[in-house]
Amino acid sequence: MKKLSELNLDILKRTPLFKDRIIRSQVSLSNSFGACCKKVTLDDNSQYVVKELVKRSDAYNSILYEGKCLEFMSGKFPNLFPRVLYLKDNLLVMEFIDHNKIKDEKSEQDLACQLARIHQVKNDRFGFEFDSPIGGLRQPSSFEKSWVSFYANKRLNMIFELINATNPMPDAINRGIERLLKNLKNLIPDTPQPSLIHGDLWEGNMLFHNGKLAGLIDPGIYYAHYEMEIAYLEWFKYISKDFYQYYSEYNQLSKDFMNYSEVYQLYYCLLNVHLWSRDYIRNTAELVRKFN
Repeated sequence: MKKLSELNLDILKRTPLFKDRIIRSQVSLSNSFGACCKKVTLDDNSQYVVKELVKRSDAYNSILYEGKCLEFMSGKFPNLFPRVLYLKDNLLVMEFIDHNKIKDEKSEQDLACQLARIHQVKNDRFGFEFDSPIGGLRQPSSFEKSWVSFYANKRLNMIFELINATNPMPDAINRGIERLLKNLKNLIPDTPQPSLIHGDLWEGNMLFHNGKLAGLIDPGIYYAHYEMEIAYLEWFKYISKDFYQYYSEYNQLSKDFMNYSEVYQLYYCLLNVHLWSRDYIRNTAELVRKFN
């Protein structure tokens, strides 16, 4: 059986881009959620990112839908998202974005501007035309008019049920989340304007080069309340207080955002419980306690 860290070179060399080409080097970028991701350099020094879904836990092809997300986003923001060069079955080939992780005093301002540009793409309903991935997981995204209903059923309760179907959290936390779900209509707005979001905006998916935001990768897009995205950045303590001022120059945050941002953070916290580590149960308990 092929290891998770190995690309299927036979399949790769049959693609138009790599046919009759010499692969000079492969550098591993990540190996997680059944996918192998490498930077591949050819004999002419051209560089590409290749992702292959080596194994999957269910019928959902997260690589295929990641590629579809990238095709959509690179079509709208060609200088921000890598262009998809090949997408078929379990294989995704995209442009390599040069980056060195160097940030400076203007990096947050650049991030705020680019993020607001994405959020300014509007829709009349919440969701998307296909189910987008996050951490290899399928996010149900069929369209709804109500944000409370969409967030309750297709985000928060979805991941809550997945956790409890496999490895339940302590009863006190579960009861707290159940109460929160019942009271959700009193905690978050029901009819914000549906806005396009990246969907998985953590540090590893933001590429900086000499202070500038060079690109965004691994999107799990859908139309949502855009403040979800800000809440996620806040939860990871990735942004400073200045970020809110920078962002508000392009897109206003609700005056009540700080009162309910942790309700949005709960979704990402539960994702981390399910996908990464049970250590995040402690963070979950802290968030739930604030609304019970």
